[in-house]
Amino acid sequence: MTLENVNDFTEKYAAKCVREQKIDPALYDQYGVKRGLRDKNGKGVLSGLTSISLIKSYNEIDGKMIPCDGELYYRGYNIMDIVRGFRSDNRFGFEETAYLLLFGDLPTKAELAEFIDILNASRRLPTNFTRDVIMKAPSGDIMNSLTKSILTLASYDNNVSDLSIDNVMRQCLMLISVLPMLAVYGYHAYNHYERDDSLYIHRPDNSLSFAENILRLLRPDKSYTDVEAKVLDVALVLHMEHGGGNNSTFTTRVVTSSGSDTYSVVAAALSSLKGPKHGGANIKVVKMMNDLKEHVSDLKDEDMIRDYLKKILRKEAFDKSGLIYGMGHAVYSISDPRARIFKSFVEELATETHHNDEFALYSMIERIAPEVISESCHIYKGVSANVDFYSGFVYNMLNIPLELYTPIFAIARIVGWSAHRMEGLINVDKIIRPAYKSIMVPKMYENLDARNKKLNTADDIRHRITMK
Repeated sequence: MTLENVNDFTEKYAAKCVREQKIDPALYDQYGVKRGLRDKNGKGVLSGLTSISLIKSYNEIDGKMIPCDGELYYRGYNIMDIVRGFRSDNRFGFEETAYLLLFGDLPTKAELAEFIDILNASRRLPTNFTRDVIMKAPSGDIMNSLTKSILTLASYDNNVSDLSIDNVMRQCLMLISVLPMLAVYGYHAYNHYERDDSLYIHRPDNSLSFAENILRLLRPDKSYTDVEAKVLDVALVLHMEHGGGNNSTFTTRVVTSSGSDTYSVVAAALSSLKGPKHGGANIKVVKMMNDLKEHVSDLKDEDMIRDYLKKILRKEAFDKSGLIYGMGHAVYSISDPRARIFKSFVEELATETHHNDEFALYSMIERIAPEVISESCHIYKGVSANVDFYSGFVYNMLNIPLELYTPIFAIARIVGWSAHRMEGLINVDKIIRPAYKSIMVPKMYENLDARNKKLNTADDIRHRITMK
């Protein structure tokens, strides 16, 4: 047997799998199955309770659900007020918001200072971990590298399976603190060994904010502007948490309910987030915009842009998926509050980095894409730009490589995962186990000789028909 034999086998049996396992879509309606755990109006199946965050997209008026501008709350506080609060003080917000999500209330100055000290103390990798783990078998898929590193860290923890809240909190704080190092070092290893570029391993600076340290670790000269760091900080805050129903957070809840350890839970959440339907959406936006620039001669001509977007919907342009990436959301309809907040900071960064024309292009598409979609598609709710529409543009202006887009998302979202893990351990004592309706047809078992005899008979009949 050779590798060619294996390829022939998998090609043949892949077709068999599709043929034997395809389920008639009508059966989902017949049995009342909510595909994706959402009904046809986009409302999710209620599977738990949380006090960590709230997503609001409708107002109930006279018993009817009326779409409204989206709102997002962290521990009862509107995300707009949170961002406005730390920005008005010209402060970084990641650390304060992480404290809020993990512990339930906003910190005092003393509590915030202590928390930052704890994060700094937790930001240590085992001796030679960078050399022995991160630098070995580097990959352009940094999410896979992160997962490898997280699972390896478990072998250095003498209390890996201790599910007491204080131990889980210690583990979560450590993983929150080291994730930027794991991601950026993983990228540098890949860039050096696979692309033959220079290798940079910078140490974090405890006097800097979380966002500043990410840019310090990433850039060869460790330099950045205040605007760059502040915009990245806002991006981290906006991506930090988004309800218990998003795929990676639900994965966190599911694996936590089985009694698994923190490292395995975070590895599972990372594996969920790396999927292009979840954390990889901003990469698709950037690639779509690059394709648009190649195929539209005048980027200021609204009619030409509109025609290109129509081609996307007709599956004639870009990746032929029929999707305008960065538009629409599973929950929000009229607007995504994170996109509304982010846009003003994106404009500020675009001005500083001389990307004003590109910002104007993004703004044009944000305005006309919902019109094009509503004209061309039957949709059950409104469509607007989501936070992914602008985040990839921001990372591009910050010179963050494409391979780190989803890891940056993970660096923020691990705070939300940690909060949900602890809430799950405190309140839920049952394993999450939903039901599946079986539609299989009962069959009588036949021994191997009988199966061979039946096969030989069928072959003989086919042969006789061919001879005729």
